[in-house]
This record gives sequence, C-alpha cells and structure tokens, in this order.
Amino acid sequence: MNTSLKLLTLMMGFAMSHAALADDLSVISFGGANKDAQVKAYYEPFSQETGTKVVAGEYNGEMAKIKAMVESKSVSWDAVEVELSEVQRGCDEGLFEKIDYKVVGAKTDFLAGSAVKCGVGMFVWSTVLAYDSNKLKTAPTSWVDFWDTKKFPGKRGLRKTAKYAVEAALQADGVKAADVYKVLATSEGVDRAFKKLDELKPNIQWWEAGAQAPQYLVSGDVVMTTAYNGRIANAIKEGNASLKMAWDTNTYEQDYWAIPKGSPKKDLAMQFIASVVKPEKQVEYAKIIPYGPTNKKAAAMLAPELAAQLPTSAENMKNAVAIDAAFWLDHGEELERRFNAWAAK
Repeated sequence: MNTSLKLLTLMMGFAMSHAALADDLSVISFGGANKDAQVKAYYEPFSQETGTKVVAGEYNGEMAKIKAMVESKSVSWDAVEVELSEVQRGCDEGLFEKIDYKVVGAKTDFLAGSAVKCGVGMFVWSTVLAYDSNKLKTAPTSWVDFWDTKKFPGKRGLRKTAKYAVEAALQADGVKAADVYKVLATSEGVDRAFKKLDELKPNIQWWEAGAQAPQYLVSGDVVMTTAYNGRIANAIKEGNASLKMAWDTNTYEQDYWAIPKGSPKKDLAMQFIASVVKPEKQVEYAKIIPYGPTNKKAAAMLAPELAAQLPTSAENMKNAVAIDAAFWLDHGEELERRFNAWAAK
C-alpha cells in the first residue's frame, strides 16, 4: 500500500511538472539590451495576462539551428526573432509557419513590408555610424568620414558580415544611397565594394554581438563603429554621454517574429505574437530601447522627443538605405562566402 502511494505521488508530481512545462513558451531573440526590453515590455505582461511562463533564450541569428530542429522534427523554440532576408528564405524553405492574421491583426495595421507570409515585423532598427565625441575633434557625419583614417585616425568597429558592410563601402566610395543596390547588382559593383573595404581593413576591429560595438567605444578600442542604434542609445542612458550617432546614410530594416515549423505550441505562439505587436506594447518597448514600432497605430502614442530618436522618424529616414531583402535573398550566400574568405586573409 505504501509503495503504491509513493508511486501514485510520483506519477502525480510528474504529471503536474509536465503540465507546467506544457504552459511554458520558448521565445528566442538576439539577446542583450534588446532581450531585456522584450522581457519588460512583452514577456512579463504576456505571462501576467495568460498565466503562460515565457522562457527567454537567445541566439545570433543562425538559421542552421532552426533548420536542424525542423528537419529532425525536434522543435523546441516556439517564437523566434529573425531578420527580413532570413524570414523570407526560411519561409521559402518551409522552416516557418504561416502567420494567421485573423489572430495577429489586420495586415493594414502594419507598416509596409511588416506583415509578410511567415513573419510579423517587431521593430524597425538601424545600423548607424557611432563615435566617441571625446576622442574626435570633429564629428564624423557619413561613411566617407568612416573611411577617412587621415582626418579621423584610429580603429573602426565593423560587424563581421557582408551585409551592412558592402552598402557602407559603396557609399564611402561616392555611391548615392538610392543607387546602392543598383551598383551592388553588378559584379563590378561588388568588386568596387570589396576594393573599398580593402582600404579600411588594416584599421578594422570586428564585432559580432550587438553589445560589443558600444563596449569598444567606451573602452577606447575604436574611435567609431557601425552599431545598432538601440545599443548606442542604451549606452548613452547608462552614463556614456560622449557617445553620439550619425544618422545620415544609416541602413535600416525590420526584425520579425516567426514560428518555427512544427512547434507543438503554434497556437500559443500565435497568441503571443498577437499580444506583442499591439501598438501600446510596441510603444512600451520603444521607451526602453529606441527601435521604431511596426504597428502604424503606435505612431500617435509616441511622445515627440521619443519619436525623434527612432529610425522611423522622418528626419532620420531622409538619406537612409532600406535593406533590400530580395537582393540578399538572391546574393546573400555568395556575398557572405566571399566576405568571410576576404576577412580571413
């Protein structure tokens, strides 16, 4: 009798822990300050509203991880943050579920390009030129200045990827923002970008995680760097007032919420996405880290001083380059291979 009671207790305990696990939702993002803001603006409110525990994880955007889970039918991530070219490529390859806009909200509620087949825009962000004003007598204002090591001596931080680097290189070589992808679409244009990168290579300090760019500036390892606008804004909030951003010719795109194909919690993940793309939630997120909302209704809820700090402000968009997802979908793999080989030399 005692043994049976112990067995029953053990089985009940297992069932209860299994039920608790079933109510968990695994949400994966790019980590750092972005993840901290998501926890406060999105995850905690969703947990309070639904009783669902959000288990927050992070990665560096490696599609290979998602592909391996989907192909092995062992999907453990329920919602994941991806960039535009990845959400489109993943959709074409059957790695993501289709978004149910009856649940998430009307497509017309979102900015152009936000409501796609397998993803919903979570925010608009920019790669900007950031610098330490204490280290430079004159403020750099463009990628031309970024490349000018005589006028602005010192190391440059650059994300270790072809994307964003080749666009900046061409602008540094005199290509207008509106013409960047016309030039990159030709083999001569790609050669031109790499030739320009050659000029800067001796002065480059690579970064891969978003937190590294402001760290390099604060530590004095570099005098200027490419960086995510939100990371620099947060570093300034944390007391690094000498850090500045040059918005002219910034490169912007959107990150998206997507659901890996075969997630056993697809419906719950869809409810989660519906919750976090509401305008009021996106405004709360922007207050913590200044990335632009994708829900058009959020614009009217933003304080003017906050709106001016976002990539979506009219002033900051004046001479910006929108990442061309179709271009990167067609040419991304070959460009990244060439870039990695070039960087390794």
